[in-house]
Amino acid sequence: MSTESRPIAVVAEQLPERPRPTSGPFATRLNTRQKRVLGDVFGLTNFGVNLTRLPRGAMSALRHAHTRQDELVYILEGEPVLITNAGETRLRPGMVAGFKAGTGDAHQLVNRGTTDVVFIEVGDRSAGDEVAYPDDDVAATLGPNGKYQYRHKDGTPY
Repeated sequence: MSTESRPIAVVAEQLPERPRPTSGPFATRLNTRQKRVLGDVFGLTNFGVNLTRLPRGAMSALRHAHTRQDELVYILEGEPVLITNAGETRLRPGMVAGFKAGTGDAHQLVNRGTTDVVFIEVGDRSAGDEVAYPDDDVAATLGPNGKYQYRHKDGTPY
């Protein structure tokens, strides 16, 4: 797509949802979250930005830690629980949390409230990123195609 055909601005909630996981052992745990990929519509390649909505009971991701990707979340609506290696922290609108690559501090957001949680998440797209999931039998590596390849912790593919 050429630069001329890219939009100048969009309404984030009107962008299509990123396809939800449909297969694999973790799909049912993640299929209620809604993500709208914001950066791709503008052709951004150095970092990713998502608008994420978690209905009641949903989680942002399996608890995970990146080796090369920094991440940041900014809470717009609702009160998610941030779960890290240090424990649980309730977040409120206007709060921000950041996760430095390579620390091993695994994190996730969970909506235990009665209203939807909405947040912006930003992460870079560092080549060779690996993701550890301490609570689950899964590991991931960012491939040359820009997509994560998932496998069991012993290396066998899903």
